[in-house]
Amino acid sequence: MAGSLLDFLSERDGFVSGQEIADSLGISRNAVWKAVQKVRKEGYDIEAVPHKGYRIRSNAEAFGEGSIRAELGTKWLGAGDKTIFRETTGSTNDDIKQCAEQGAPEGLVIVADTQTAGKGRRGRAWHNPTGVNIAMSYLLRPDFVPDIAPMMTLVMALAAADGINRVTGLETGIKWPNDIVINGKKLVGILTEMSVEPDFIHYVVIGTGINVNQEEFSDDISDKATSLLLETGHKVSRAAVTGAVTTSFEKYYEIFRKTNDLSGLAEEYDRLCVNVNNQVRVLDPKGEWNGTASGINEKGELLVRREDGTETAVYAGEVSVRGVYGYV
Repeated sequence: MAGSLLDFLSERDGFVSGQEIADSLGISRNAVWKAVQKVRKEGYDIEAVPHKGYRIRSNAEAFGEGSIRAELGTKWLGAGDKTIFRETTGSTNDDIKQCAEQGAPEGLVIVADTQTAGKGRRGRAWHNPTGVNIAMSYLLRPDFVPDIAPMMTLVMALAAADGINRVTGLETGIKWPNDIVINGKKLVGILTEMSVEPDFIHYVVIGTGINVNQEEFSDDISDKATSLLLETGHKVSRAAVTGAVTTSFEKYYEIFRKTNDLSGLAEEYDRLCVNVNNQVRVLDPKGEWNGTASGINEKGELLVRREDGTETAVYAGEVSVRGVYGYV
């Protein structure tokens, strides 16, 4: 009902009386009042004036199921009732894995305002304070073999960069394989987890954390992390970013599923990859070495040309890549 109220008010320029809303939506005046209270909790600024009615004054701060669904342009990912919003949770990845074990369908999306036990790669913590950032996870049930699943992380990176850039006008890039960066600092972290048997995937969960309106970072990461607010100079709608990134992921994922590899996305990925045509240092346990990145192959491996002219395909699960100068 709250979503219907938002749709109705969004189509009107001025005030709409409570009775007109009730008649148009086929609900009682009391139900209108309850719906107004609900969307206000999601962050919508609904102005109410006696003898005039209601109007939306601002939705820049809105962040909840209604505001997120209003920004989605998807066919199946998060569509309908497959978007769940939680004010506070431990981890959206853990939440969606629990739903998956209970038979939840592909396309379920869980988004949280506050995440208290989020995690990144290699067990690192991913902090998500109240009211400023995005923590979200997608549930997917692909029918390909497990070896293909790690490529989905690169699909998510491509979607995150594309969605953020469209909403903000920024030119963020991808630090291979899946960090979204701007001005040498990290904006987004992605963690992909899955439940598998040797030759069968039960489900894949892709978790994404986006620094949106965070104003400052702790001393230990302030030189490596940034937010959309810090980069744009103003607050950014978290609902708009969530919707744009999710919409982009559905588009790119459907391209990926046509071949079950990155051949259809490699050109777009390379365009956004900050490592391409730059010097990198490959942190291989067998021995570190320098080279120049030339792009990714259809498996998502980074192609790096060594100083002797030979080219090596670097696999993200085996090595890390850093810029010779600094984080990127």
